Amino acid sequence: MKTLVALILITPLAACSWGIKLDSAGREVRVAWNDDVSGCRDLGKITVSVLDKVGPVDRSQIKINDELEVMARNEAAGMQADTIKPLGDAANGEQSWGAYACQSGDAASAGTRPAPSNDTVETFPIKEQ
Repeated sequence: MKTLVALILITPLAACSWGIKLDSAGREVRVAWNDDVSGCRDLGKITVSVLDKVGPVDRSQIKINDELEVMARNEAAGMQADTIKPLGDAANGEQSWGAYACQSGDAASAGTRPAPSNDTVETFPIKEQ
């Protein structure tokens, strides 16, 4: 019975984001998903980690990956990097990233994805009521 009560109390915590937020400097850091950083200067390696379990409950791998990316972008900004690239897959809540200073400000030429911006998103209703 005690185990059931503990599980019921812990389960909602598995969905929490743990307060990991993209800061203003991290918003300027792009992610090179296609591994094209040939025109960039290597600034080093970043290793970030988050909890992958809360007690016996596994956290969502999507949330873990998102949090790792946010943390890596925030850390890269402190290194004066403008681009990061994953050096491998996340394992046990930990992932390593390469940090780069790319010469081109053009996201397409650097093989990067621009940071999402709230002012560029527009929604439309699917059907009028």
